[in-house]
Amino acid sequence: MAKHYSITDLSSQLQSGPVSYFEFLRIASLSSGIYHLSAGSKDPQQPHDEDESYYALKGRAKVESQGEEFDVQSGTVLFVAAQEQHRFYDIEEDLELLVFFAAEPGQG
Repeated sequence: MAKHYSITDLSSQLQSGPVSYFEFLRIASLSSGIYHLSAGSKDPQQPHDEDESYYALKGRAKVESQGEEFDVQSGTVLFVAAQEQHRFYDIEEDLELLVFFAAEPGQG
């Protein structure tokens, strides 16, 4: 069962506000969403139970993960292991990310 999505359509599903997340796919082994952080906003997320990858669609920021700091901009790909502390900060331009979560441990 193939599915296809348009980034423009997904972006339009985000709620207005400084931080927004829209999950567009959930199956037993994978969850996918689009995450938006407005310039100057604070990233409220906490560590997750699942491994996760991010693909930056647009924007400029920094991310801190396990004491390391990385620049984030359009085209950046990040991997964050389950339970790893991480957050986006110094969000200079509205940041929009595709997010892919692996299945929770013991699922899938």
